[in-house]
Amino acid sequence: MRNTKLILLAAAFGLGLGAGAVVMSLVSGSADQASGKQPSAERKPLYWAAPMDKSYRSDSPGLSPMGMELIPVYADDESEGDDRNLVRINPAVENNIGVRTAIVATSEALPAVETVGTVQIDDDNTSVVDVRTEGWIENMPVKAIGDEVRKGQLLFQIYSRPLVSAQDEYLQATRMGNQNLITATKSRLVSLGMSNRAIESLKESGQSERLLNVYSPRSGIVTQMGAGEGAFVKPGMNVLKIADLRTVWAIADVYEDQVHQVRPGQEVTMRMSGMPGREWKGLVEYIYPTVNARARTVQVRISFDNKDGLLRPDMFVRLRIETSSDVPSADASDKVVIPREALIRTGRTERVILALGDGRYQPAQVVSGREIGDDIEILSGLAAGERIVVSSQFLLDSEASLRGTMLRLTAGQDEDAPMNMGSSSEMRQEGAPETQPADTAQTRGMVVSVMQAHGMVTIEHAPVEALGWPSMTMAFVTDPALLKDIGKGDNVDITVRAAPDDNGNYVLSDIRKISPARVDAQ
Repeated sequence: MRNTKLILLAAAFGLGLGAGAVVMSLVSGSADQASGKQPSAERKPLYWAAPMDKSYRSDSPGLSPMGMELIPVYADDESEGDDRNLVRINPAVENNIGVRTAIVATSEALPAVETVGTVQIDDDNTSVVDVRTEGWIENMPVKAIGDEVRKGQLLFQIYSRPLVSAQDEYLQATRMGNQNLITATKSRLVSLGMSNRAIESLKESGQSERLLNVYSPRSGIVTQMGAGEGAFVKPGMNVLKIADLRTVWAIADVYEDQVHQVRPGQEVTMRMSGMPGREWKGLVEYIYPTVNARARTVQVRISFDNKDGLLRPDMFVRLRIETSSDVPSADASDKVVIPREALIRTGRTERVILALGDGRYQPAQVVSGREIGDDIEILSGLAAGERIVVSSQFLLDSEASLRGTMLRLTAGQDEDAPMNMGSSSEMRQEGAPETQPADTAQTRGMVVSVMQAHGMVTIEHAPVEALGWPSMTMAFVTDPALLKDIGKGDNVDITVRAAPDDNGNYVLSDIRKISPARVDAQ
């Protein structure tokens, strides 16, 4: 029987049926079976709901606006006094739908950002070898990319006719003893790439050199070759590129909503799947100023020591950035944390489902903070020791939304405290004067059904031009006190809030009965 219920539950979701209708149907059936009794004839549904439209409710059976039969929704025998604050399900159903709970805990762990990246060459330890005059490369000992070179090692020799002519002019100026001419010709040799030491050697020998030697400016690995032996080169060509790989960079991709936690100087741990158990320690060096528009990430540069040469460019790595390591004792106080899977995020709010025991559940509005491993920090809305739902919470949240269950706004708040059905973030003080919301629209209509105790009313209303609504039949929620004198078939003036509340219900801020005389006059 339990497996049959699970199959029916999955089938209902596949057909797009309301989750609340399915849960309440299971509740009713399981409760009757658990007690060994047939459903009592005296047991009355709270209301009837449309299978495909959670906002449509009626106090009597019938058809929905889409022509589908309304589904009865029952309350637990003990929940009639606080239906609007709690969702109740039979304990047998908890196991059927896979409800799991966890205790809200505290943690001293530091928040960290887990991400991935690639190893890159450290540009600060890279040199480009080029030429300042055109000519032909001869005698090039470096043959291929990957060759290791030392600082001061001969890379290649170049023959350049302009350079040979400039040497002859310098020697002639030296023989003449014309100091101005010597200075000018020496400057030209320097501009063509000869070092001061080579010029002094030229002056001592008194004979021009056919080939100019080019030496390595640093020790490292040849990572790029733009020309080989015998090639014709000219200024602007990168003949060789040499990188010192004793230090490397890791370029990490951090999501834009986490990058504000990252700062230069923070400690980073790097791992690779190809070398299990090996870790590298580095520091955040630079945070790039732009965002990748497709991936919604920001690049972060991290420097690592690579004296053993195991890190090679373009290797894929996993990185963990300790976001509080640069501020000692910044997070010394305990933080309230919950499993990430327990948090329900919508476009406007964040909430969790509280497990109150005895099959009772209630949504609670929270404010989340930083992610800490598999947990997430809760800044407000929960207290350590409370129990929350971590599995099937979306099913319970859907049922809470269907039934108009009110959010608990702060930890420890009295469940019986009066709340404004218009918004989960507003509290109505008892006896305080009501204020007219700014974003409202007015129209009139006829009451199709009303449930005063639950603050629910269904109205067939005229077009609402301010909101772009046509004539239609809609279900609304409102203050139960406003429905005291409203009955089925009454003509009413209504004031509708433009935006639905956090549970997706449209709210009436005011509803007033129209006298028969006014109706006849119009």
